[in-house]
Amino acid sequence: MTQPAPQFLFDFGSPNAFLAHRAIPAIERRIGVKFDYVPVLLGGIFKATNNKSPAETLAGIKNKREFHALETERFLKHYAVQPYVWNPHFPVNTLNLMRAAVAAQLDGVFEAYVEAAFHHMWIEPKKMDDLEIAAAALSSSGLDGKKLLTGAQEPEVKAKLIANTEDAVQRGAFGSPTFFVGKEMFFGKEQLRDVEEMYG
Repeated sequence: MTQPAPQFLFDFGSPNAFLAHRAIPAIERRIGVKFDYVPVLLGGIFKATNNKSPAETLAGIKNKREFHALETERFLKHYAVQPYVWNPHFPVNTLNLMRAAVAAQLDGVFEAYVEAAFHHMWIEPKKMDDLEIAAAALSSSGLDGKKLLTGAQEPEVKAKLIANTEDAVQRGAFGSPTFFVGKEMFFGKEQLRDVEEMYG
C-alpha cells in the first residue's frame, strides 16, 4: 500500500520547525516523495492544548535543557544541516507571517515564501512581527512582501489558517514541528527518522 505524502505542520516561530525544514529536502530525495507543508498557528495550538514553548518548559529543570542542546547537535550532524541563529526578538508573534503563508499558497509563491520567511527568522534573524521590517525582508528575497502581508488580512486567508490550526489539534497536534503520515502522528524534529522509515 502506498503511503500518502508526509505532512509537515509548521510555524515560522519554531526553531525546531526550521531545522526540520532544512533536513526535509534530503529525505524527500531518499523516499521519492515531497512533503506537504501545512501552515498552522503555534500560538493557537498552544492555547487549545494548554501547552507552552520549550523556552518555558525547559526553564529551571536540571539537565533537560542540556539534553535538548545535545539532541539538536546530533540532529545537525545526522542531517548535515547548519544550526539556526537565535532570533534576538524571540518570541516573535507569527500571526501575520503564518497568514501570509496561506496568502502565498493562493498566490502561487508558497515554496519561495516559506524559504524566505524561515531565512529571515533563523538565518538572518529580524523582528518579523514588525510589518514594515517583514515586508522589506520578504521583498529583499524577491517576493512582493507588501502584497503578501496585505493578502494576509483577507477573510478567506484568516479562515484557512484557523481551519488548519483547529484541524491539527483535532488530529492530535500540540506543538510544532508535527508530522503526519496518514493518521500516524510524529512530533519533534527527531522523529523525522521515523517518518522516513514509513517509506522504507
